[in-house]
Amino acid sequence: MRIGFRHGLVGAAAAVTVAVTVTALAASSSTSYARGSAIGPAWTGFANNAQHTAVAPASPQPLDSVHWQVTVDHKPSCCEDGPIAHYASPMITGANTVVVPVRLGPKKGFVLKAFNGSDGTKKWTLPTDYTPPLGATFEWPAPIPATLDGDTVAVAGAGGTILIRSSPDGTGSVHRVAFYGIDNYRAHRARYRDAVQITTPLTTGGDGSLYFGFSAASGAPGGLRNGLARISPFGEGSWVSARKLGGVHKVTRIALNCAPALSNDGTTGYVTVVTGQKGRLVGFNATSLKPKYVHRLRDPQTHNWAEISGSSTATPTVGPDGDVFYGVLGNPILKHDIRGWLLHFDPTLEHLRTPGSFGWDQTVSVIPSSSVPSYTGGSSYLLVSKYNNYLIGKHGDGRNEIALLDPGAAQKDRFSKVQVMREVRTVLAPTHVPHSPAGARYEWCVNSIVVDPATGSAIANNEDGHVYRWDLETGALVDDLKIGPPAGQAYTMTVIGPDGTSYAMQHAILYAVGS
Repeated sequence: MRIGFRHGLVGAAAAVTVAVTVTALAASSSTSYARGSAIGPAWTGFANNAQHTAVAPASPQPLDSVHWQVTVDHKPSCCEDGPIAHYASPMITGANTVVVPVRLGPKKGFVLKAFNGSDGTKKWTLPTDYTPPLGATFEWPAPIPATLDGDTVAVAGAGGTILIRSSPDGTGSVHRVAFYGIDNYRAHRARYRDAVQITTPLTTGGDGSLYFGFSAASGAPGGLRNGLARISPFGEGSWVSARKLGGVHKVTRIALNCAPALSNDGTTGYVTVVTGQKGRLVGFNATSLKPKYVHRLRDPQTHNWAEISGSSTATPTVGPDGDVFYGVLGNPILKHDIRGWLLHFDPTLEHLRTPGSFGWDQTVSVIPSSSVPSYTGGSSYLLVSKYNNYLIGKHGDGRNEIALLDPGAAQKDRFSKVQVMREVRTVLAPTHVPHSPAGARYEWCVNSIVVDPATGSAIANNEDGHVYRWDLETGALVDDLKIGPPAGQAYTMTVIGPDGTSYAMQHAILYAVGS
């Protein structure tokens, strides 16, 4: 969603009337199933992997033409400058089947549609009875949680359940699982549907386990409370309350839209829990879900509690060295011109390291420093970050950028006295916004930017209606394609498929572009 502050929506999180539990509950499904495939997906879903590094499976084709396109929202909530929504990432199999989550409308719900990636030929459709999270009425509509998991596709269903479809490249069967036990769901179907919703994207672990946050209304069956769930590759479910994860005694929830991340060895997970708008980043045992680490999220400029907006899609990114990055809003939010901060932690969340100068609604991408030959610093990897500077606040001049950042080096922030990650490269959006101050540019409307280590490039879309390839070595925008007129946009993600086709969204349409 472009800043969203133009709509006056950010900073107001609707309260969820729920209670929380201090115990974890394990519940086995009566349906045992195994997942996994020798040929893994090319793009699993949000930011591609459990570390959310958004690394491409192939180098992008030249951005010459639109191969095909599909509408991802048939009835978008709109205002004068574009759609108000979050849209889920497409998923792509190793055989180049593109699975697209589609919102049919506020009353008609969601569906998955699968296409041949080479020409857009439709292959199959999977309806789901998923409903949006409780308490999200006043936030930007949440995306439907879905992911590729080995040789299956998983999508959220009603009552906190998951629909599993086999054989995403062809004809498959569908069955339902529940982290609290499918027999429990069948026995109390209406109560679970009324009380429980999945509230985050689905994350696939290396062993095929699924992780996600969920909400549960007061009085939910089975003693469920807001929390984090895991479904093993064999259908065994478990959960832990958000309150227990954060070590708090007030009503607490998993941050809306915050997909859990996993450490590189798969043993530790990371997610944010929120009490009001105050957040804690939590590390948990990826098998038992028991909390291991917790760190209160604070504004590095004011040292107040950072704010966690329900309008954000920020999720943790785990670097190759295990460091954890997570974006927050400042407090007060205008103090840093509503840019927020990218907080930076060691793997145990004990040590707070140099933050980034933007972060409120993004998930940063990771690229090896060797992909940028001119880089001479000491870091083994660099971060690609959205770096908008909105027309608001003391320093807000509308000069919207994306940045290549060094997580191991520091410089004085251009917008405060805080030491922030060093800017290796920045690139200004190319198109001036009519009737705006000199130098103001259209926003980069992206919350996860796909990166290609082989060519040292990143693909990002912009509200000027173009999708661009950014050369990280030269800092130049070297390739672009117009896919729509200039307009306000939902913040979305970019993706590259196994054949080098790039995928970007403009005005609720997913475009497949290449040569």
